[in-house]
Amino acid sequence: MRIISGKRRGMILLPPKTSGTRPITDRVKESIFNILYNKGYPEDKRVADVFCGTGSFGIESISRGASFCLFVEKDFRVVDVLKKNLEKAQFLSESKIISGNAFKIGAPADFDQPGFDLVFVDPPYALSRDTALDSPLGKMLLILAGQINPDGLAVVRTEDHIEVLDEYGSLKVIDRRQWGTMKVAFLQNQKQ
Repeated sequence: MRIISGKRRGMILLPPKTSGTRPITDRVKESIFNILYNKGYPEDKRVADVFCGTGSFGIESISRGASFCLFVEKDFRVVDVLKKNLEKAQFLSESKIISGNAFKIGAPADFDQPGFDLVFVDPPYALSRDTALDSPLGKMLLILAGQINPDGLAVVRTEDHIEVLDEYGSLKVIDRRQWGTMKVAFLQNQKQ
């Protein structure tokens, strides 16, 4: 895994020390960021990388000009690698790490900070097979609807045979893509 573009283009990210993460290929990550770029993201945006693993999406966002990224990860072994990646990229001042269960907390903003403009949601496949409103993923997306700014985006990665619902509260699907064995849904927060 490497940073594709921006200030730290070409930097190799340290890999996870556990088999519980699913690193994304450079080609797919670049395709996702091309779509986001055409929508005005991530430059000057507040980003959250939920179920972040070693931080590939969030670090790429900061490299491409995001003003801030919150990283949410539960596995303390992976958090150690994430910290090393942020240190290596010299992005500690533009980031914050929360070690917690993203299904329960989503992407909490600090009380004195606004919500997020862009949130990457990349849960373990085994925990994202149920996308109903009352599933763990559905409940978390409903939480995120209150944490994402109006017109902000959530990018949700799932297996290819999983269908994200068309809406979760004010989050509505505006685009769907598939690359190999994975799908990505782009949801926009249409709250007023």
